[in-house]
Amino acid sequence: MNQIKSRERVAKHGEVFTNPREVNAMLDLVKPETERLDSRFLEPACGNGNFLAAILERKLAVVERRYGRARTDYELYALISVSSLYGIELLPDNVAECRERLYDIVREHYARLFPNVDGVEMFLRSVRHVIDLNILCGDALTLCSPDGSRPIAFAEWSCIGEGKIKRRDFTLDMLLRNQPIEEPNLFSDLGDEAFIPTPFREFPPTHYLKLYEQHSV
Repeated sequence: MNQIKSRERVAKHGEVFTNPREVNAMLDLVKPETERLDSRFLEPACGNGNFLAAILERKLAVVERRYGRARTDYELYALISVSSLYGIELLPDNVAECRERLYDIVREHYARLFPNVDGVEMFLRSVRHVIDLNILCGDALTLCSPDGSRPIAFAEWSCIGEGKIKRRDFTLDMLLRNQPIEEPNLFSDLGDEAFIPTPFREFPPTHYLKLYEQHSV
């Protein structure tokens, strides 16, 4: 695998891609989390997706072992796996490549398990929609879009049962800010003050096959 696209990009952006061997060695340090379907990962400089793609492959392997014979269950938990992965990347071409890479992983896994089935379009459109909202072009240092015109905002996806997903949108600044909650008697497991980030928008529970009907962040 090439670790650079050009010397110019290295000089201008410090862009060097991590080798798959190092990616998997690092992920093995948190292996149980990489195999927990709803465990969320944020890569603040995701490049074209080396880490996110490897995590998705691990999660989909778990989905296949558990739900590979039940198409509906597989779709739901594959989508949950995709929805747990977030990336920020400064360069638009890397964003597009990362999005396509993750989408292709899901599509290829699905086609291998469920060849020549009808109705796959809605599932794949929802996968595409989630990926587009989770992999964003932005600057992780400023927490804004590359031109600084708007804050980075992510969608949180939570499965609430019966195949329905609850979406809440947050700015990254809000998620990172330590915002004490009003009740003084609530604390984190470490004894620190707990905080509850506030979404700036919420959507009603939506069936996973219809997520693509929701508008973007």
